[in-house]
Amino acid sequence: MITVCRIEDLPPGEALRVTEGVPAPIAVFNADGTVYAVDDTCTHQDASLADGWLEGCYVECPLHAAAFDLRDGRPTCPPAKVPLRTHRVTVEDGRVVLHVTVGEPA
Repeated sequence: MITVCRIEDLPPGEALRVTEGVPAPIAVFNADGTVYAVDDTCTHQDASLADGWLEGCYVECPLHAAAFDLRDGRPTCPPAKVPLRTHRVTVEDGRVVLHVTVGEPA
């Protein structure tokens, strides 16, 4: 488990990129009060999804506009075809806590 930040440091509509203590970068999003975590790198091409556009529970890659559902990591439109790995994230005592998932995407 990794404490990412205090919940007030991740307001709705914002994202953080986690690089320390994880095997690969992870993006943590506050989507209208629900916190999600996915692998940060777009599966279509090497771009940070934390730098993308968040709308509801969907993130759009800033490079080629591939979009992903943060709830299950699945791409919602081309050019991405491969899902992202999702990670469990909780809010405990006002802290955003990341539970890193190891293995392949669902």
